Amino acid sequence: MQEENALSIEDVNIWLDEYHSSQDEKTKKKLKELVILACMPIVKKVARSLARRSTDPVEDITQVGSLGLIKAVDLYNPEISKNFKSYATYLITGEIRHYLRDKTTIIRAPREIKELSFRVHKLTMELTEKLGKTPTDKDIAEALQMPQEKVEECNNLDRRTTTISIDQIIGGDENSLSLVEKIEDESQKEAFNSYENRIILDDAIKRLEPLEQELVILNYYEGLNQREISEKLNISQMQVSRKLKKAISKLFEIITKKGLHKYE
Repeated sequence: MQEENALSIEDVNIWLDEYHSSQDEKTKKKLKELVILACMPIVKKVARSLARRSTDPVEDITQVGSLGLIKAVDLYNPEISKNFKSYATYLITGEIRHYLRDKTTIIRAPREIKELSFRVHKLTMELTEKLGKTPTDKDIAEALQMPQEKVEECNNLDRRTTTISIDQIIGGDENSLSLVEKIEDESQKEAFNSYENRIILDDAIKRLEPLEQELVILNYYEGLNQREISEKLNISQMQVSRKLKKAISKLFEIITKKGLHKYE
């Protein structure tokens, strides 16, 4: 059974509005981290999907995808789009694909297919925004008025791409870095799993009930899914989902000091 996210997109949209309107930098940092934590299931889902097309560990791809999520939080404009999930999914996917395509491939695609891939990629973004979900090959083929087989050819080429090791050195001078070092360097200030960022919410988390604290830590920091948590704590998956949503909603109230007296 597919695991559902603990929070609705409406919850996240409220937090994003608060994040972009807040004038307090400390509160903004906490809200940003809260949104990132709550939306990490989206990153993991996209990373698992794209990891099947690459030789890179899913953990590395998840880290790259988290950069796309961070960009989505900062750049999202509710006046342009009301669907943050679709917007974030597109930026996460784009960040990962950009990273993978920057690496050497053993397949040299014809120029026609490369140009078509660009058009498919651009149209995917537009249709994702319009439909609120990822379009099918049929949707894209109809929009481009071309055979579906051509679209499938682009996607199949992408799936056959073989990537180099994440330890591969890039650059030829004294400033050369491995790809993993490049990722770490680019995400050093923002990466969700750095020690500094992981303690941003520490004071708020400590104000939760013991079980709520444990659920947040297991799910968002240790990466356990709801089924694994239910087995570990011997409670139903439905209880895990409900209590996680309640815990994260409490964190928002604590951070923004809304209903703060309830947790004192």
